[in-house]
Amino acid sequence: MTNNLDADLPTPSEQHAANTSLGDLIAEVSSDVSTLMRQEVELAKAEIRQTAIRAGKGAGMYGAAGVAGLLTALFLSIAVWWGLGYLIGNAWSAVVVAAIWAIVAVVLALVGKREFDSVDGMPKTVDSIKKIPDTLKRNEENR
Repeated sequence: MTNNLDADLPTPSEQHAANTSLGDLIAEVSSDVSTLMRQEVELAKAEIRQTAIRAGKGAGMYGAAGVAGLLTALFLSIAVWWGLGYLIGNAWSAVVVAAIWAIVAVVLALVGKREFDSVDGMPKTVDSIKKIPDTLKRNEENR
């Protein structure tokens, strides 16, 4: 049960506000908001850096898939096509070689897609920015 006398006593925040000038209170709020914004910018920078690294890895996998597919298809395809041509004819050996490199391209593209899908964006920054309006409201002891 709450005593009615306790409800009449000022909270520590109310005492601080009563003993501090309006200019000082505004300076404190301004300083706190400025610090909060600087921290949010630093968090955003860190998350963007991490996201860029992951996106770069995914792009690298796509690029590697393209280069590997092109060079490998060029040199090995000719050799396999020529070798199989003696066994099953040139036309069928070309179809077999094309099917093999289609499978390789699909596997490399799936690995690159998995890297891109692992990119999270900036979840911590978004979450903390959503909390800013609540931070600027009166604290619990004054409610």
